[in-house]
Amino acid sequence: MIERWGALVVRRAVAVLLVGLAVTALAAVLGVGLEDDLSAGGFDDPGTESARELALERETFGNRSIDAVVIFSSDDAEATDPAFRAEVERTVAAIPEDSVVSVLTWYDVQDPAMVSKDRHATAVYVSLAGESQNDFIDAFDQMRPAVEHSGLRTDLAGPYAVYTDVNEETKSDLLRAELVSMPVVLILSLIIFRSVVAALMPLLVGLVAVLGARATIAGLNHLVDVSIFAPNIITLLGLGLAIDYALFVVSRFREEIAREPADTRGAVVRTMATAGRTVAFSALTVAAAMSSLLVFPQTFLKSIGYGGIAAVLVAMVAALTVLPAVLALLGTRIDALRIPFLQRATPVETGHGAWARLARAVMRRPVVVAAGVVLVLLAVASPFLGVKWGSVDYRVLPADTPSHQASQRLNDEFGPERSTANVLLRGADEEGVAAYTAALGEVPGVVDVRPVATEGDTTLLRAAWQGNSQSDHSQQVVRDLRAVDAPDGADALVGGLTADTVDLAGSVGDHLPLMGLIVVSVMLVLLFLAFGSVVLPLKAVLMNAFSITASFGVVTWIFSDGHLADLLGFTPQGFLDLTNPIVMLAVLFGLSMDYEVFLLSRVREQWDLTGDNDLAVQTGVQKTGRIITSAALLLAVVIGAFSLSGVVFMKMLGLGMLVAILVDATVVRALLVPATMKLLGRWNWWAPAPLARWWERHGFREGGEVSDQPHGRGVARSEMVEGS
Repeated sequence: MIERWGALVVRRAVAVLLVGLAVTALAAVLGVGLEDDLSAGGFDDPGTESARELALERETFGNRSIDAVVIFSSDDAEATDPAFRAEVERTVAAIPEDSVVSVLTWYDVQDPAMVSKDRHATAVYVSLAGESQNDFIDAFDQMRPAVEHSGLRTDLAGPYAVYTDVNEETKSDLLRAELVSMPVVLILSLIIFRSVVAALMPLLVGLVAVLGARATIAGLNHLVDVSIFAPNIITLLGLGLAIDYALFVVSRFREEIAREPADTRGAVVRTMATAGRTVAFSALTVAAAMSSLLVFPQTFLKSIGYGGIAAVLVAMVAALTVLPAVLALLGTRIDALRIPFLQRATPVETGHGAWARLARAVMRRPVVVAAGVVLVLLAVASPFLGVKWGSVDYRVLPADTPSHQASQRLNDEFGPERSTANVLLRGADEEGVAAYTAALGEVPGVVDVRPVATEGDTTLLRAAWQGNSQSDHSQQVVRDLRAVDAPDGADALVGGLTADTVDLAGSVGDHLPLMGLIVVSVMLVLLFLAFGSVVLPLKAVLMNAFSITASFGVVTWIFSDGHLADLLGFTPQGFLDLTNPIVMLAVLFGLSMDYEVFLLSRVREQWDLTGDNDLAVQTGVQKTGRIITSAALLLAVVIGAFSLSGVVFMKMLGLGMLVAILVDATVVRALLVPATMKLLGRWNWWAPAPLARWWERHGFREGGEVSDQPHGRGVARSEMVEGS
């Protein structure tokens, strides 16, 4: 089927190209200002206890959460001075009434935690107006100018100050990643392709992929909430995979056109039947991996899934429509504008080159190589065994970010860092409330429990303790608070930032098995359809697991344990953000399959021709060695640009993916895959007889109808069917 599509594109190349360019231009218009329309936050699960507590709290009392903390300070005056107090009260009164529900000052409650140790600063607690996180972001933006026009120094801390700075930093990080990666990609493409025209093809497909995916998400945003982080994954995956796919297709086209320079049509058709088929299967595997994120209730994770699916599918469409149309029109001119000093002989792509020699060396000692590689990867992964989990706080931002500095001031100047939980008690009388409050005060670590509001038989309590809200200690305090029995006939809900983290961990843990089932099942089915084996898909999943866990070990060692913090420019948190490994798992599982599919496609092609497993492996490794290395290098540039992000979880995502891609494209592909395929021998291609016969009739074969030697495949497969 795909070769027929290639023939159609050749016949209608001009029309296909014009339609593609018109759609791309329209997509560019539709995607303008996308970031301004997307939502912030999205890390909560509406079905958890903390989410239910917050909903009931707002329904009963309005919003009473501490959404922002305004720090007013003066070098000369103390907070007790009449002029200082007057300025604080004047500034607070100037806050637009529709942007806040309540504003609590030290002058109202005389809470010692709200005045600095030197008494030259005071904290004001603000509860924002709105029903959703987007509403609160808007309310914060309304409130901000009023407090910043104070006669006192003003600093803003709290969750929504952090969220706002994260959103701004994310936008600038995206622009920086694009500005850094695109020139480097162009330079590397020139070195790899050795001609200007060929080098422009990856950038062409990447541009179409990113613009098309942005337009897709802009449309989807009218139907569902999409997070501000979706454009980042679009650029990361869209640009990265588009470059990979263009490299695969252009390299195969140059190979085909070199054989018969006058047969442009045949070269495009053969390219679509081989590299085009590989691109299609690779894209489907990545999209399937990204779709697994849709099982999670958190908007953030769903949005990463939406963005990833859009990016990879648009990249695939561009690589199978616009790119072959351009190739059909260019023909041998694909190598126009050659760069003289980069010219060299065409690399050997038989079983006798450097990559083939490496594969033969590995296959001479497959047990030693496989065991050694596995032990090294497990050692690299070992720090992940001691991982600790948390969620977003001010430390995800660079140290010079306003909300980071303000939060640090709270910790340094207002006494030890404190965390709080809101406890909503329903159905208790005054005696029951008093007894329950006393019981909460007995929880280890809790230093204060006080009522915040009462409405009928519903009371809102606030418990406080020392320590960061994301620490293990704080999470245990929340669990202990929840373990306190409510009075007879009453019920209690515990919410707040720490409770959100505890519930996030539970929600992620509940949905993770379903995610894994979806990813593995779809991969096994797709890879069986591609290669006609039930062994290779299982082996591919296992290979991916080694490279992914190795990357988890590296990010744990760096970001949780704090190594290289100064070099990479971040503040260690002592834990990993719970959502990051989930995103990494989905993205990396898909990306790892990218190179696996490309390598195995060439191995399968040679196996069909010869029936010789060792020759098929070494030839496949040789034919894909330079291309996969080049693709990994280009993808590493795009991904690596995100490791420059000022936001820790984007930096962690970029660095973790960079490690996994490099490990997968080098150690796994060049050493572990040849070793395991040698050990398995002819069992690599085994399938139960009924499945083998089904695949013979319906499977998707490399080269399809345009194989040079179709008889070779039949002989090899029939032998395997009989052996099964």
